[in-house]
Amino acid sequence: MSNDGINQGRRRFLTGATCVVGAVGVVGAAVPFVGSWNPSAKAKAAGAPVKANISKIEPGQMVTFEWRGKPVYVVRRTAESLKTLEGITEEVLRDPSSAKAKQPAYVGGTHRAMEGKEEYLVVVGLCTHLGCAPMYRPEVGAEDLSTSDTAWMGGFFCPCHGSKFDLSGRVFAGVPAPTNLDVPPYSYESDGVIVIGVDQEAG
Repeated sequence: MSNDGINQGRRRFLTGATCVVGAVGVVGAAVPFVGSWNPSAKAKAAGAPVKANISKIEPGQMVTFEWRGKPVYVVRRTAESLKTLEGITEEVLRDPSSAKAKQPAYVGGTHRAMEGKEEYLVVVGLCTHLGCAPMYRPEVGAEDLSTSDTAWMGGFFCPCHGSKFDLSGRVFAGVPAPTNLDVPPYSYESDGVIVIGVDQEAG
């Protein structure tokens, strides 16, 4: 074979190899760039806001999102469960008006929700006793949670030490948890999207 044939073959090989390396470099550069659109794990842990799509949550359903490494429960309460909350007597709750609770000023009342958005409950899913994750128990009349004088009307039950909360995250009296479930700062970007970590006034 002549030297010209060897040189042409070598040129084709080097040209092809250079194109492959260049393409890999472009992809390698693009991946970090695209990844930079989303908050890093470190940023999330530091408290970066988290957008949560709540548009597909069915009435009575709970969905969990993560913010600052903590679970955040979003419950879409039914009209019946909202009426039930009005019927819970203050005597059975430790802090019925949420005077000692950690929650934004724009969240209040029996429903512990923004005005006009009462069907959605947003709470940090950690028991205020020792930080266990309470179970969502929406069923009314659950025998294992009812007492002789108080029927269970739906809410949250902590399996670690037995603390109970209603469907507004208000703690019952006589259980280990000292305060109501925390409500994180949040705002509505639209009817179907909330931003956890951004106060409504700043949203």
